[in-house]
Order: sequence, then structure tokens, then C-alpha cells
Amino acid sequence: MKFEDFLLEFSGDITSHQQFLFNAIATAVLAYLLGMFYARYGSAVSNRKKFGHNFMLLALTTMLIIYIVKSSIALSLGLVGALSIVRFRAAIKEPEELIYLFFTIGIGLGMGANQTVITLLAFVLIMSLLMIRAMLIRRPSIKAPENMFISISTTELNVPDINKILSNHFPFIELKRIDQFNGKLDVSFIIETDDVQNIVKAKDQLIEKAPKLNFSFIEQRNLSV
Repeated sequence: MKFEDFLLEFSGDITSHQQFLFNAIATAVLAYLLGMFYARYGSAVSNRKKFGHNFMLLALTTMLIIYIVKSSIALSLGLVGALSIVRFRAAIKEPEELIYLFFTIGIGLGMGANQTVITLLAFVLIMSLLMIRAMLIRRPSIKAPENMFISISTTELNVPDINKILSNHFPFIELKRIDQFNGKLDVSFIIETDDVQNIVKAKDQLIEKAPKLNFSFIEQRNLSV
């Protein structure tokens, strides 16, 4: 048999429209639940709620691609060639973000391959483990410093200087992220404080040392994200 004939003859039965619709709805629901979970229990400093809104579209797109190409080797090879020219420029700075993206893609792959039961079981298992871990990590406490962030952008100060100034005003600080590009330093800290005046004093002292400094404070303790 010629290779061209093999490509033409290799075609599977396309899943019924009803099954496709069911899998699409299930994919959307699972991705939506995953996005809600990530927004609530994720630890990334970035806007988790906004990032989680992408999960549904990513899962459904992945499912659609798998549904289309799984019936033909020719389409599969064409997909490899098409994706080889795609370049993604969005930087993934948090490993957690990448893990959740792979989880979302896995949902789309499983549903697209019509492995509905396996995908549902895997989703329940993984989400249960994540929920248990979240419950163990986030035990009830009076304060929630992990949801109070200070972001600083400067070309005049270094990390030890910033750390020293913040330590004078807050009982708890933790360096979360460092980015440096073209001489510009961007740092993010988790802080703990009960007095907004401490934030104002820290900001004023930082600006006194570096007048061109950019200062940002994000308080999320009362949000469900």
C-alpha cells in the first residue's frame, strides 16, 4: 500500500455530535471550576482571577484541535508543522501558572480524545489532592500576610536597601519576586501590617531615597480571589 493511500484510508469515525457537545460542556465546566480554584487558592502574585479566566478557552481550544486531528494522520502531521511556526511571547514567571496551564491542556486533551471517564476521575483526584494541600497550608489564623503585597520598581536602589527600609516598618516581610532588566529593578514583597500608616511611612522613606521609584500596594485579604 502506498503511503498516500494509507493517509487517505486512515480515518476514524468522528464522534457523534451529541457526544461532542457533552464533552465540550464538561470541558467548559471543569476548566471553569479549575479557574475558580486557582483564583481562590493559588499563590501567584499576579492577578489570579484574570489569569484563571483563560482556562476555559484554552481547554476548549485544545479539545477542538484534538477532535479534528485525531481522525487523520495527515491532519496530525499538518498540525505539527503549523504549531512549529507559532511563537508565544507571554512570559510565565510563576511555576504554578505553568502547572495549571498544563492541567487545563490535559483536560482538553482527555475530552478531545473522548476519554471522558478517565479525565473526570483524574480531575476529581487531582483537585482533591490540591484541596487537601490548600487546607493544610492555609490553617485559620488572625492574619493573612500572604495576601498583602508591595511591588517596587526602581533604578536607584538595590534589594538589600529596599529590604532594610521595609524591615523598619513591618514585623514580617518576605521577598517574593525579583526582576531586573536594562538596569531597572522590580521586586515584590509579602508583608504583614495592621496599620496603614506603616505603608505610607515606608513609601515616603523609599521615595526619599529614590525619587523616581514606583511604589504599589495590593491588599487582598477580604477578597475571594
